[in-house]
Amino acid sequence: MVFMYVIRLTDGTLRVPQSLTAPDGRVIGNAFIELTPDDPDYERWLPESLSEAEFAETRTRWQEQNDDLEREFLAFKAEQEET
Repeated sequence: MVFMYVIRLTDGTLRVPQSLTAPDGRVIGNAFIELTPDDPDYERWLPESLSEAEFAETRTRWQEQNDDLEREFLAFKAEQEET
């Protein structure tokens, strides 16, 4: 699973996630578009943005928590296979 965040670069530029979907709803691809402070949508995305350092902390914390969740799932799966 990929989580996409609005990233605020040191120069103030925002990298905003954008997905391209097919008419049936399938995701074709994910990318980032860059918005500068003079872009009309900039103020809309700014409150959600994380600095690159905040994003790195969030990602590290998520990965650490994911390890615990994965161990719990594998233990559950092993129990199910035993029955």
